[in-house]
Amino acid sequence: MHRIGIIGGSGLYNLEGLTHQEWVTVRTPFGKPSDQLLHGALGNREVVFLPRHGRGHRILPSELNHRANIYALKKRNVSWIISVSAVGSLQARHRPRDIVLVDQFVDHTKKSHEHTFFGQGIVAHIAFADPTCGELRAILSRVARRKGIRVHSGGTYLNMEGPAFSTRAESVTHHELGYDVVGMTNLGEARCAREAEIAFATMAMVTDYDSWKAGEESVSVELVVQNLVRNTETAKKVIADAIAEIPVTPSCSCHTSLDSAIMTPETQWPKKTARKLAAILSRRAQRRISS
Repeated sequence: MHRIGIIGGSGLYNLEGLTHQEWVTVRTPFGKPSDQLLHGALGNREVVFLPRHGRGHRILPSELNHRANIYALKKRNVSWIISVSAVGSLQARHRPRDIVLVDQFVDHTKKSHEHTFFGQGIVAHIAFADPTCGELRAILSRVARRKGIRVHSGGTYLNMEGPAFSTRAESVTHHELGYDVVGMTNLGEARCAREAEIAFATMAMVTDYDSWKAGEESVSVELVVQNLVRNTETAKKVIADAIAEIPVTPSCSCHTSLDSAIMTPETQWPKKTARKLAAILSRRAQRRISS
């Protein structure tokens, strides 16, 4: 059965309403995921939940092992991921406690080489012009609007390195460049999910105005925490209804993203690397066997 993955960010460390709950340890060739994966069911759909920063919020954004997290979800037959992330707003129209369903990223991290499964003899270049899944984003938007939640479909997520928040000069510059929100985590998840042929969407939950907006308190942990509880409850309400609307069978282009991405002929793949990428290349292997 194709499962739905939920990655919980700041404030979202568990998912109520799950039945048949079981925490599962998943090993990957890329190291340890952030935590065990919580398996369960919402309605008639199987769900796998991963607390991004670990239970107890123990892992810095720059310490996240995105490859291990996404590989672990792939091993558990996850075909869709809803990623919930606390962000700062860079535009006045995105108010605290709004949801921004981002459709673009700008990478200001210093670890982009860690945001790919490939290398070591197998070269792949995924198409990433549209880095989030339009179909999944549309479902989340429709559910949020139906619930009367302020939601913005589309927007650019500036992925900074952290762990410090932006300087005022950085925040003003990002505002003037027209970026929508700023965060520290989602770019690596989106890239790895695309390589893993998993449909991915970000629910960017606005907690503050970063530090660009005159008359507003500059972002701090205290300010962020004030809005986290409300944002978490909002996210859970949207996710619970959205899960029921996600297709049972993977069918969007995200699920075949490797078809035109791998440049190295299969006859030249190093066996060790191919074994390491077994979960990522599983659909290709199944297709070859069936033909």
